[in-house]
Amino acid sequence: MDTLSRHGRTGRIVCTVVAGALLLAGTLWGQDDHFPFGPFRMYAGSNPPNEPAPDTRVEGVDVTGAVVDLGQQNTGIRRAEIEGQQSRYQSEPDLLRTVAEAYAERHPEAPGLVEVRIVIRWHGIRDGRPTGTAVDETVVQWRAP
Repeated sequence: MDTLSRHGRTGRIVCTVVAGALLLAGTLWGQDDHFPFGPFRMYAGSNPPNEPAPDTRVEGVDVTGAVVDLGQQNTGIRRAEIEGQQSRYQSEPDLLRTVAEAYAERHPEAPGLVEVRIVIRWHGIRDGRPTGTAVDETVVQWRAP
């Protein structure tokens, strides 16, 4: 069985101390962008057991009146990007035009969108279990001129 040299042991100890310090600093002051040395807040908490759970989605209405899912597959825009900028969309609803443009670029044959909205579906929760009820709340919408 081979044993580590003095330099090998010292190197491992230094790496362990540095990694530990980065983890500690990330835990105390880090943000999501610092993962894996910072917290990944998406999984760092939970909703209280009797409060509704949010499920955010983006949807559009085309010229025929049909509701269209504007998720990543249809627009190329990830839901996390929308959620992360939600307050900005609420203060500047015209920014939702870019979602309509992304959809039109991917689906040139589809009827044009006349409305884009961010909707939160609040799923009912009681004692930490889904109740089967849900309420939709439109938090921001943009309508084509």
